[in-house]
Amino acid sequence: MLTTYTIETGHLVVREGAQDTEALRRAVWIDLLTPTPEEEQQVQNALRLEIPTREEMQEIESSSRLYKEDDTLFLTAPFLYGVDGGELGSTAITFVLGNSQLVTVRYATPKAFAVFSARCQRTPAMLLGTADGVMLHLFEQVVDRLADILERVGADMDRASQAAFRTARAKVKATTKDADLKGALITLGQVGEVTTRANETLLGLSRILTFVGAEKATAVRRENQALIKSLVRDVRSLVEHANFLNSKANFLLDAVLGIINVEQNAIIKTFTVASVALMPPTLVASIYGMNFRVMPELQWEFGYPMALGVMVVSAVLPIFYFKRKGWL
Repeated sequence: MLTTYTIETGHLVVREGAQDTEALRRAVWIDLLTPTPEEEQQVQNALRLEIPTREEMQEIESSSRLYKEDDTLFLTAPFLYGVDGGELGSTAITFVLGNSQLVTVRYATPKAFAVFSARCQRTPAMLLGTADGVMLHLFEQVVDRLADILERVGADMDRASQAAFRTARAKVKATTKDADLKGALITLGQVGEVTTRANETLLGLSRILTFVGAEKATAVRRENQALIKSLVRDVRSLVEHANFLNSKANFLLDAVLGIINVEQNAIIKTFTVASVALMPPTLVASIYGMNFRVMPELQWEFGYPMALGVMVVSAVLPIFYFKRKGWL
């Protein structure tokens, strides 16, 4: 889908679908969401540049993601999306920054894009004044969104870890304890996935900002250069916070797995002690189960009760001994 954002007589005009060359050249921001070949061709003809294909956007080497052709910058980075929907992923998004237009090429919609589009309709003059300003303000929205996500997953991780440790200390049913530990494992796995992908997005943004900073004399207007410095600081702090959350998630994961191992060892220990305690009565039963012709107790009136009593006593004495030793 082709969407253009244009300032006309101080008001924002948003157009969707096929447009003529003049409309595309007047637009400040051209957003291509899963573009068709016809839409790509329209933009290429109007702006006289080549839009990267989806396959080219997947290239991981730096020279394919960050490069300059004439006065146009081509910037590609992975962006986190789908956190709210539960099916999160990373998608490569390309920013083509020219002197008068910003072209974004994407195949998914991170929430930051939808939020930024809504903000543009409220304050178009501030956000859509220049092409480089649009890109930097869009990055600012992405960073704000990632900060909110990291804060939320950090809070989720704290709640899950508190529930797991509280359950481990309390005497509750095994099913309740298993459910809490399972929930903690799932939450920690989600935290690791989100922080890893958020870190990937932040590192991509950091590379873009470094590249743009090196070209700021020609790519960024003077009034927007302070925004680059602010974004670099924010990205750096979020990278550190994401690494901290990832390390904390790994520590808590080891702790929860340790709790599970202790619980399993306790169960195995109980079964082991029980099996050892039942060995003497099993031996007695095995002896009196042998079909020898000459057995002193075979014809004895109290032979059967005596055998049962010996089996009970031989089972109770080990259990009593194990309890005194603290093994049960």
